[in-house]
This record gives sequence, C-alpha cells and structure tokens, in this order.
Amino acid sequence: MRENELEQKRIEAAKILAVLKSQEAKLNEIVQSQVRNKAELEGLYETDTLNIQQVECYRDYGLKLITDAKNQERVIANTKIILEKKQIEVRVAHQKVEVLKKLKEKQEQQYYKDFLDAEVKEIDDLTTSRFCAE
Repeated sequence: MRENELEQKRIEAAKILAVLKSQEAKLNEIVQSQVRNKAELEGLYETDTLNIQQVECYRDYGLKLITDAKNQERVIANTKIILEKKQIEVRVAHQKVEVLKKLKEKQEQQYYKDFLDAEVKEIDDLTTSRFCAE
C-alpha cells in the first residue's frame, strides 16, 4: 500500500516536471520572439522609408513580449515551488516504505528464529523422551 502511494507521488512529480519543462520551452520561445522582433525593428530603421505605424507595432509587440516573459518566469517559479513540495512528499513516502521494509525484515527474521527455536525444542523433547524411554 505504501509502495503504491510512493509510486503515485513519483508519477505526480514526473508530471509536474514535464509541465515545468514545457513552461521553460515556452519562455525560450518568447525570448526567441523577442530576438526576432528586435532584429526586425532594427531592420525597419535601416530602410529608406520609415513607416511609423510599423515601428509602433513592433515596439508594442516587444513590450507585450517583455510582459509575457515576466509572467512566464513567475509561472515557472511557482511550478518549481510546487515541484519542490512534491519531491519532499516523494522523499517522505520513500522513507515510509523503507521503514516498513526494515520492519518486515525484522519480523521475518524473528519468525524464522522462533520457528528454529521451536524446532530445536521439539527435537530436544523427542530426544529426551527417547532417552528416558530406554
């Protein structure tokens, strides 16, 4: 039962990690868009005819990308916090499983010890009863 709980926690942590990776990829896309936008804006400045409306559109888009990047960084930071909490839960669940395994091993060893002790006692009783009968 504890092992199932541990596996569930691991699956949840893996899902959160996958979400984090996709969020980081999205941030990378935003950064790449910023680079392309900046290059295109600089290209507009180098043309013979300067179109103010196009310049404003690229500038506004650049500002939007900056806002998007900041928001995405916040989302990533929150996801990292959630992932850290989930990793702690995985560690705790793993510790519980290990404790139960050790307890099971101790109980198993005690069972075999008791079994051997009972077997030795039986053999002693049989030997004693045969010795006394002779």
